[in-house]
Amino acid sequence: MINRIIRAVAGSFILISLLLAIYVNPNWFWFTAFVGANLLQSAFTKWCLMEDILKKMGVKP
Repeated sequence: MINRIIRAVAGSFILISLLLAIYVNPNWFWFTAFVGANLLQSAFTKWCLMEDILKKMGVKP
């Protein structure tokens, strides 16, 4: 359950930031890069900030 939420949030952030970069300001690409970098680091460290946030909000793994 928690992995589905994390994937949905990450995918939404990437798509929204791409749209914002295209239609509002290209600096939004930095947010896209930030999300991608966090996904990459979580693959190596097995630690995800979004997972910790969701757990504190009461979402059960």
